[in-house]
Amino acid sequence: MTAARASSAPTGNKPSRSVADILHEAKDKNVKLVRLQFVDIHGHPKNMSIHAGQLDKALNNEIMLDGSSIAGFRTIETSDMFFYPDPNTFRVLPWLEGDRAVAQITCDIYNPDGTPFEGCPRNNLKRVLTEAQKLGYVYHVGPELEFFLFEQEADGSVSSRTHDTGGYYDMAPTDRGELVRGEIVDTLEKLGFEIEADHHEVANGQHEIDFKYSDALSQADNVTTVKIITRKIAAKYGLHATFMPKPVFGVNGSGMHCNQSLASLEGNNAFFEEKGDYQLSQAALWFIGGLLKNVRGITAVCNPLVNSYKRLVPGYEAPVYVAWSAANRSALLRVPAKRGKATRVELRSPDPAANPYLAFAVMLLAGLDGVKNKIDPPAPNTSNIYQLSEVERRDMNIDALPGSLYEALEAFKDSKVAREALGEHIYSEFLKAKKIEWDHYRIDVTPWEIERYINRY
Repeated sequence: MTAARASSAPTGNKPSRSVADILHEAKDKNVKLVRLQFVDIHGHPKNMSIHAGQLDKALNNEIMLDGSSIAGFRTIETSDMFFYPDPNTFRVLPWLEGDRAVAQITCDIYNPDGTPFEGCPRNNLKRVLTEAQKLGYVYHVGPELEFFLFEQEADGSVSSRTHDTGGYYDMAPTDRGELVRGEIVDTLEKLGFEIEADHHEVANGQHEIDFKYSDALSQADNVTTVKIITRKIAAKYGLHATFMPKPVFGVNGSGMHCNQSLASLEGNNAFFEEKGDYQLSQAALWFIGGLLKNVRGITAVCNPLVNSYKRLVPGYEAPVYVAWSAANRSALLRVPAKRGKATRVELRSPDPAANPYLAFAVMLLAGLDGVKNKIDPPAPNTSNIYQLSEVERRDMNIDALPGSLYEALEAFKDSKVAREALGEHIYSEFLKAKKIEWDHYRIDVTPWEIERYINRY
């Protein structure tokens, strides 16, 4: 079986590139090195580099990896696994590494018997997308990635100094990140990305890059690539780019708002209905209902770090209250004003530390739970929820997201949608790793405690 056939998935009917086309491009552009890229369960990019002469073997799924070396993959007794490159993801990088032209290609991980490895996040997302396709839908996502730029010390360590003193939509010279963002955007466009916007965010040193919506599999690949490119270019300027959700106390944290929609297999937006309530289709309303019902149970995946919950607190424009609105940005779910092909639902809680393959899988099944079970959402909320009292929110049946990773994991353990969306292998490995992370945090003695207690007690 060739890589082109093995890696097929619901991606909006995109044609698959042939092995011959890729080999021709690599030869034409004098590629010397190819990076076989994948991610682990936590979304950390991994790769194996091969000489260009081995590309034909790679494209025919003949390159092996040791699965026991990747946390959450395989044990040493069953460690042999194979790279299955996706031909549609082959890209020649627009720079030389030394004097070598380098390409990258995103891979699925397979078992020796030719079956998809269930612990591969990309395989798992493809499985969930197939479920949507059976219902007649293609799932589209448009993520908005926020990040901070910090200055590096002379020894290469990261400082706590942000790169500039700019604020929302500021320009140079206050926004010293324009030059860095400009090179990031130029590089992404050379790689085939369609960038919709980039700008300075609210906090000093905070930035955002938005790229055009597409099918969820392509977008998960794109989020991974954007993070890699952003860090690489920031380093050229002596800066460190971090997608940590809340790196600075007292200012806004970084989110990854996810604009979502369902399209028919013919490509029509299934959320738009000219004569529907709010010009939304019944499927869109049910999708909203499913997200609201299940969001607490999937929060551990969309906000996977102890640090994630330092962002999800009232007072910093954080979307912590489980409600939806037609425009109101204080609600967790928002329907932006555009209609027609642009009709979408924006989930505002995810952060950029999330593994995009897992986050998109749980968000999709949460929404489809609403579609399949016809879950009507409550009426949209028009109030500024940030200004409501706890009693007022309770009277309006407005719940809150989990306030800590521990609370999120408790909801995660009770979520049938999360378990179904991740599959048993990823579900159990993710839960095990996050319980360890929480325990390490719980028993740590922090500088905050030393400062407040060591002299007083």
